[in-house]
Amino acid sequence: MTISNTVVALAGQPNCGKSTIFNMLTGARQHVANYPGVTVDIKRGKYRYQDRSFDVVDLPGTYSLTSYSSEEMVARDFILGGEADVVVGVVDGSNLRRGLYLMFQLLEMGAPLVVALNMADVARSKGTPVDVDVLSRELGVPVLETVGNRGIGCKELKKQLFSSLSKEGRSPFIVDYGPLEPLISDLSDEMKSIPEMSFPARWSIIKLLEGDSSVMERVGASGDSGRVLLEKVSRLAASFEDEHGDDPRSHIGLCRHLRAEEIESRCVNDSSAGKVSWTDRIDSVVVHRFGGPLILLAVVYWLYELAIVQGYKATEYLVPWLSRFEALVSGWLPPAGVLEEPLIRSLVLSVVAAINSVLIYVPIFLILFASIAILEDVGYMPRMAFILDRLFRKFGLHGQSTLPLILGGVFVGGCAVPGVMATRVIADEKARLATILVVPLMNCMAKIPLYTLLISVFFADRGGAMMAFISTITIIFGLAVAKVLSLTVLKGKESSPFVMELPSYHRPTVRGVVTRSVERTWLFLKKVGTVVVAVAILVYFLINYPSLPQERYSSFTERASELVAGFQAKVEGTSYGKILDSESGIIRLIDYMGRFKSARMSGQDIESLNAKFKAMDPELFPLIDRSNRSDKDAKKVNRAYKLFRRDRAFLMKEMSDERTNDSWLGRAGKALEPVTHYAGFDWKVNVALLSSLAAKESSVATLGMIYRPVDSDQDSLEEGIKKEGGMTPLHALALMVFMALYPPCVATLIMVKVESGSWKWAFFSLGYPIVLGLICASLIFTVGSNLGLSGFTATWVFYGCALLTTFALGLINPSNREASIEKGKEV
Repeated sequence: MTISNTVVALAGQPNCGKSTIFNMLTGARQHVANYPGVTVDIKRGKYRYQDRSFDVVDLPGTYSLTSYSSEEMVARDFILGGEADVVVGVVDGSNLRRGLYLMFQLLEMGAPLVVALNMADVARSKGTPVDVDVLSRELGVPVLETVGNRGIGCKELKKQLFSSLSKEGRSPFIVDYGPLEPLISDLSDEMKSIPEMSFPARWSIIKLLEGDSSVMERVGASGDSGRVLLEKVSRLAASFEDEHGDDPRSHIGLCRHLRAEEIESRCVNDSSAGKVSWTDRIDSVVVHRFGGPLILLAVVYWLYELAIVQGYKATEYLVPWLSRFEALVSGWLPPAGVLEEPLIRSLVLSVVAAINSVLIYVPIFLILFASIAILEDVGYMPRMAFILDRLFRKFGLHGQSTLPLILGGVFVGGCAVPGVMATRVIADEKARLATILVVPLMNCMAKIPLYTLLISVFFADRGGAMMAFISTITIIFGLAVAKVLSLTVLKGKESSPFVMELPSYHRPTVRGVVTRSVERTWLFLKKVGTVVVAVAILVYFLINYPSLPQERYSSFTERASELVAGFQAKVEGTSYGKILDSESGIIRLIDYMGRFKSARMSGQDIESLNAKFKAMDPELFPLIDRSNRSDKDAKKVNRAYKLFRRDRAFLMKEMSDERTNDSWLGRAGKALEPVTHYAGFDWKVNVALLSSLAAKESSVATLGMIYRPVDSDQDSLEEGIKKEGGMTPLHALALMVFMALYPPCVATLIMVKVESGSWKWAFFSLGYPIVLGLICASLIFTVGSNLGLSGFTATWVFYGCALLTTFALGLINPSNREASIEKGKEV
């Protein structure tokens, strides 16, 4: 132990409020969800108390310390490794018996323990207050009441941790395992004689009797004496089972459970006996066999009606600020030429437009993430898992697949990277691999901008229904794919049962909801600032190079010169003729008028704008001064400039299209057209999809580059797509479905390799979504076009066909495996 760095480990079961204690002690913010298994990796934070620095480690939530999952291994190895100077065992005060099960194991490990009885307020409100003094005497360790999400008990806990450092010794508490005790005692003496074993002898023997594979491997690797001990343990365990009709592992679990019941009866004065809790009353409706799924669908529809429909309306308030930002950047850059912009101006404005095309959706993300945070805090997420578990098991998935799918965006708004990472908690390989391969099909938040763009352009009056469609079609496909995998490449692999708890309902806090929604949105913005910018720069060069052949460029130059000459002839003889008699004068006018229009679009006050632009160029100011109606020369120049600007925009668009057509990315997009035209994708859409392989946000950014108006009359990407023409709601539907099934981004691809341990599965996860997505998009567009279906009608025809196909797959060889669900009890 060092004065400068004292390590405090937080250990506890899922839903005990361990992460709120971490936040309370450190002031740090971490994802705190009312859902089992949210904390997968070790989290760290710091605080100081009386000139001593404490390093707080938030260990993964786990029900026990037997090595059946990665969370149990991480938590146990950290404590056994001696890295922690003191362990805070966090127990849900409203569910004491279940929490004691883990505390017993910590005490058996010899951990220096302080118990934080969290959610003490909930226990009192349920009529089951805990007497902490009695509990402390029973366990032989300090016990303190805390309410982590309100900061209650923070000072007392810090004080206790500080004073515990000066105390030596461990709690004498042990669980009496009855007829196993003589075996444990004799075997413990033999364990002590093995010098390679540094773990507590009694704890090690108990783990061996429980069949802990990690401890067995360690003992076996210690030499001949260890192997002899293993054989003896195996022999004695078999004899015990023959004599008592129960295996040692089950007997140990029963003894712990009975001891927890005994301590609970002494510590808790239960005044709620015979009463039905509010949680049970609500669950009788929320998780009802028939009502539960209907409520789930209603929640999903409400979620996206609020986030997408209302969120999109909120983007109107952000547009002026983004316009000001673009105008500000534009003002720092060299002015545009008559025919084209300088490289630095064109490149920077393309990057800014790419960033703005994604930033515009920040209000949607804020509302969406806040809504999800409310559902997490209330406790509805595990109910969602419970409702979906029976369905998942019919398709080769697992109850524990729910969390990875939710993190990946089981409806909308997740990220496949943490979703794939979360699959490591799934014990059986079949369900784990199936989950890894279908998580990338979920609707990560990077897909939302394209969905929102297409819905706003082609389904504006049915936004909620279309988002409900796109939110659920991916899970329908995910189930179908998982079933096919389980019947083919994953056939024959064993599946294990699923144990889950449904925690009590809780009231969300405004601070927690706002903090989490802002943090998640900020994570998205950081990605915009890195990946999207990099992809935007790459796409810019791929879409603009190689340059036009010299003869074509010369032709455009000549036509531009003719436009300039025609404009100059119209304004000759006016008071502005001398200013505009050279190309530099024309560029000056273009830049001035463009700046003014951008400033007006940003919503700035007209009086302040007039003062600003009069000071900027007094000679040209009369051209934009609407109060000066007597200047006939200004009117004449404005009429001529309006025609000149229109003809210049057409010429620039023609040259831009020709350059893009012949660019590297344009050639690649055209090369794919013989295949993608069945799905209604032209080369422009192909280019956007190719750029999305690096990051799906880039689809909208690339479309922004392709459809970015060269004429400032067009003020949005939506307007650019509408005026471009060629796309119909049927095109948009096919594109949305293809994007919904689009292969994982580079970061997810790498994570698939890490979690599956094989590049084979990574490349498989890249290939099959392309084939599946192209087949579905082609069916939608080709069949819909031939039958004359509207985009909205085709949506629900396709949805019904997908639902029927998935339902039929679910009837094939259904699994008889059942999930064990228990509220507030160790199962």
